Amino acid sequence: MSLLDVSSFAAGEWIAPGAGARNIASAVTGAPLAQAGNDALDVQAMLAYARDTGGPALRALTFHDRARMIKALATHLGQHKQALYDLSFETGATQSDHMIDIDGGIGTMFVFASKGRREMPDAKVYLDGEVEQLSRNGTFLGQHICTPLQGVAVHINAFNFPVWGMLEKLAPSLLAGVPAIVKPATATCYVTELAVRLMLDSGILPAGALQLVSGSLGDMLDHLTMQDVVSFTGSAQTALKLRQNPVILENSIRFVAEQDSLNASILGPDAIPGTPEFDLFIKEVSREMTTKAGQKCTAVRRIITPESQSEAVIEALSARLAKTTIGDPRLESTRMGALVSNSQKRDVLEKAAILATEATRVYGNPDDFTVTGVDADKGAFVPPMLFHCENPDAASRVHDTEAFGPVSTVMGYRDLHHAVTLANRGEGSLVASCITNDPEVAREVALGSGAYHGRIYFNNRASMKESTGHGSPLPHMVHGGPGRAGGGEELGGIRGVKHYMQRTAIQGSPDILAAIGEQWVPGGSEVAAPAHPFTRKFGELAIGETLHSPSRQVTLEDIEHFAKFTGDTFYAHMDDAAAKRNPFFPGRVAHGYLLLSFAAGLFVEPNEGPVLANTGLDNLRFMKPVSAGDSIKVRLSVKKKTPRNDEYGEVRWHVTLTNQDDEKVAEYELLTMNAF
Repeated sequence: MSLLDVSSFAAGEWIAPGAGARNIASAVTGAPLAQAGNDALDVQAMLAYARDTGGPALRALTFHDRARMIKALATHLGQHKQALYDLSFETGATQSDHMIDIDGGIGTMFVFASKGRREMPDAKVYLDGEVEQLSRNGTFLGQHICTPLQGVAVHINAFNFPVWGMLEKLAPSLLAGVPAIVKPATATCYVTELAVRLMLDSGILPAGALQLVSGSLGDMLDHLTMQDVVSFTGSAQTALKLRQNPVILENSIRFVAEQDSLNASILGPDAIPGTPEFDLFIKEVSREMTTKAGQKCTAVRRIITPESQSEAVIEALSARLAKTTIGDPRLESTRMGALVSNSQKRDVLEKAAILATEATRVYGNPDDFTVTGVDADKGAFVPPMLFHCENPDAASRVHDTEAFGPVSTVMGYRDLHHAVTLANRGEGSLVASCITNDPEVAREVALGSGAYHGRIYFNNRASMKESTGHGSPLPHMVHGGPGRAGGGEELGGIRGVKHYMQRTAIQGSPDILAAIGEQWVPGGSEVAAPAHPFTRKFGELAIGETLHSPSRQVTLEDIEHFAKFTGDTFYAHMDDAAAKRNPFFPGRVAHGYLLLSFAAGLFVEPNEGPVLANTGLDNLRFMKPVSAGDSIKVRLSVKKKTPRNDEYGEVRWHVTLTNQDDEKVAEYELLTMNAF
């Protein structure tokens, strides 16, 4: 059978394997499958293509434009995922593994597309935090903004997730407006190449937004600048080598690393055999050991249990692992496939031998296990292997050696402080978990271990039906960890997007800040409304368009009627003497919500028009009490406009209530949906 040529996509052209190409074997059969690599790639041309063509094209789009683009890419990949499934079997992954890698990657893109539309503006500048008043009268203000880096994101990915590993980096990069050059691990790059072809063939991406290196990067890192980003997933040794590149150091180039991690799972002292938590713990650890044949950066490597429960855990976990069918990943009966390659198999066995110097193997014999459907000697198969370390305090290798496969070690703890200490011996991980039904146990673990782990996953009988699992990074939550885990951070919703942007502090007048941020800033120029703003469609409204209402006097009768009508008879509104004893009130005062109701009556246009709905209010503050006899008036300004679909958009109005002395009594932001 002829080898599959895995090409690179460089400077707008597909380039077949050439000099320096490397053969890739099937993880299942060990037979030659593909070849990838070309030493003649012009990496400087690739960087120029991304910076000069891809970057400007992406930056010309708003965040919402990019979010729609990412959603379209995810939809397109979803329509062709069967082809990705079929090819991915050769990596040793089962159908359930595909759901994590391929479907998980597509789902991550959908999440970033959604967050881009909901949490970012339909603009080219992202406002990071609130306006800071830097002067007494508010004529000189500050604001933090984020704008796209004007370089390229070089994504260096690991072999275990050829699709998710690419898409979880690509989605935030594209949403930020930064083009990407993707370099997958060679062992599984044929799956990544197909995913890239699908995206490029869709015609959705602008030219230069995405390129692919199948094989070696060559000297690409030597040509990076301070506007570029390197995002790496892989071993600590490789990360260290890349970090030490003189160009990266000299130019302070952003380097995001997600690397080796000795993740731990703690069985709470309350989770004894017979409880839902004990059964959940066994299920979770077994799943983490066997999913992707244990080739997950988040897999449980250290199983930390009460000393009194170690034997019960070993017995229950061994019984569950014994039900794991190992074999051809295409077979429906297979529950665990192969490691990615025979070289990886050798590495796992070598690391398992190191663990065996401090721990006893209590389940799984790599010299005697059954593989169904294929030749075990040719494929990269190993059985799940469970070790028991009787003295984890004296041990060191169980805390610093990761066998990147279906291998984990049980170790006992004396008390919860000891459990936390053992978990932290990993010197930094991507995730630690704790299975407990005791909130105080969870609190102690969070306080004791938070500084050592990028994520802490708690689960119990209340959340087990809907939980996603110890080893499942979610696009909403930060993925990364301190120390040994690389010190990097990915995902985390919009936090992940900002890694590809520069945060800049801007200072100036309200109008300057409004022009940069594309939203009105209090104290800025007002635009006189040519008609009542509620009679004007979304597209007709201008930022800063303002309505000033007439005044309305608040009477004692108004206050008493509102109290009787609503049932809110709080003493500050009804008892003058009691109100005067309160340090905040001069006597009886109007209800805050009465003032809001009166404000609406002052600015609302009652007739049918383009305002479709009031969807809420934000940032409500009451600054000064209003007494009977005082008057209030309203200033209503268009602060921000955000399209939501082809029929309507969200208008954010800045509302200020002032009294007869022009003192602010209340302030808030009103949200409405307005027709186009």
